Amino acid sequence: MSGTASGTYDRLINPVLVAGCIIILVGFSVRASFGLFQLPIALEFAWPRESFSLAIAIQNLFWGIGQPIFGAFAERYGDRKAILVGGICYVVGLVASAFAITPGQHQLLEMLVGFGIAGTGFGVILAVVGRSAPEKHRSMALGIATAAGSAGQIIGPPVAQALLSQMPWQSVFMVLAGFITVSMLALLFMRAPKAAPSVSTDEPMGVVLKRAVKDPSFLFIFIGFFSCGYQLAFITAHFPAFITEMCGPITPDSLIYVLGVTSASGLGAISIALIGLFNIGGTLMAGWLGNRYSRKYLLATIYLLRTIVSAAFIMAPITPESVVLFSVAMGSLWLATVPLTSGLVAHIYGLKYMGTLYGLVFFSHQLGGFLGVWLGGALYDLYHNYTLVWWIGVGVGALSALIHLPIREYPWEKRGQAVAA
Repeated sequence: MSGTASGTYDRLINPVLVAGCIIILVGFSVRASFGLFQLPIALEFAWPRESFSLAIAIQNLFWGIGQPIFGAFAERYGDRKAILVGGICYVVGLVASAFAITPGQHQLLEMLVGFGIAGTGFGVILAVVGRSAPEKHRSMALGIATAAGSAGQIIGPPVAQALLSQMPWQSVFMVLAGFITVSMLALLFMRAPKAAPSVSTDEPMGVVLKRAVKDPSFLFIFIGFFSCGYQLAFITAHFPAFITEMCGPITPDSLIYVLGVTSASGLGAISIALIGLFNIGGTLMAGWLGNRYSRKYLLATIYLLRTIVSAAFIMAPITPESVVLFSVAMGSLWLATVPLTSGLVAHIYGLKYMGTLYGLVFFSHQLGGFLGVWLGGALYDLYHNYTLVWWIGVGVGALSALIHLPIREYPWEKRGQAVAA
């Protein structure tokens, strides 16, 4: 498998893509499991729902804060070093969390876990995957790497649930830290090419960042990604507890029972896995479509469909069957925004500083994630249900669908030519 003159591989599947997929898969397996710890930790310490929710919210916030930091670190010192530092943060945060006994300790340590997710997650890895792929395969390569996160979501919650049924939650954190440690071996195969120079990327990072943050299209992308983070983080953190409390016991006459799911807690873990399963197809489809159609219109469509699905779910009676239908529908749209958003950033602003620029956009995603997780716990403690949090998600989803429409979807260096024409 040879490299091209531009420094990319000439095939879609290459060592960088495979290594990146392994790291994202394991990292997201762990990240997707945190919602399962809500009830065990709250019950052991008699905490209100908001306490551990705030810890997960802080994790999401520091994931967002860390994303541009790790992106810039990778662009200056190398991708593998950035990912390794992220892996160390992840492992240390998980191990220390096993010994945390107060809400403040968990909240402090989740800052470290958030940085770990940032260093091993989409920002750094999608940037290096984007550089390693030829232009004709770039959107699909980003889709495959994003789908690896979905695969992690399939694997992580059921494995964590099985571990929680056999050992204390503290021991499960230790096991998850071991998984992250082993995944770092994939870095041995990640030797990414440098980005090819272009008109826009010959400029220093500071100049590019300054121009980007003043660009209305960048602002629209930034705001639009907020609802994605809100919806995904809220569902990941609170959906298992929501299902456990709303569905009640699974009766033998239920189709879900026939399929082997006999408890609401088991349905909670399965629902997150179903979202991940169906998101693999949705994300790959988004990557394929992104090579052929306008990314901004695809994103607007995805956010509109999410809004409709969320509104329909909360208005209908909550049953095991409706949970499964929601998981399938939302899963098909779950991370489909990521290859399209990252591909849009690369298309408009170039590849050299893609990690940093996408990291800034992703910060908005994680601001939404922080709000979704924290509000989920705070409003639950206040109203003893999640209804208002769901409807806020419906509103921000509708906003994201609209705000993508005015984005100017062509590269910076061509804008002057378009204006002159």
